[in-house]
Amino acid sequence: MARIIDGGNMNIVGKNVRKYRRIKKMSQQELSDKLETMAIYICRGSISRIEDLSRTVTDIELYGLSKVLEVPISDFYDSSLINDY
Repeated sequence: MARIIDGGNMNIVGKNVRKYRRIKKMSQQELSDKLETMAIYICRGSISRIEDLSRTVTDIELYGLSKVLEVPISDFYDSSLINDY
């Protein structure tokens, strides 16, 4: 069985992370700073790589993104992408 990291994309939530960050009118640096207040350290460059699907996302990072961006974790998942894996 192929794993998600066997393909070109390292995650399936990045595009929605970008979408919700932009909806909140938040820069990548502002998102990084807010995550740091929760002791979740994702630098601005790593947020960029999450959004362009070239970096994996841990469960605690996803939890923090959900809290900071004020969206349920499930909203980061595009069901059409999940069916591809």
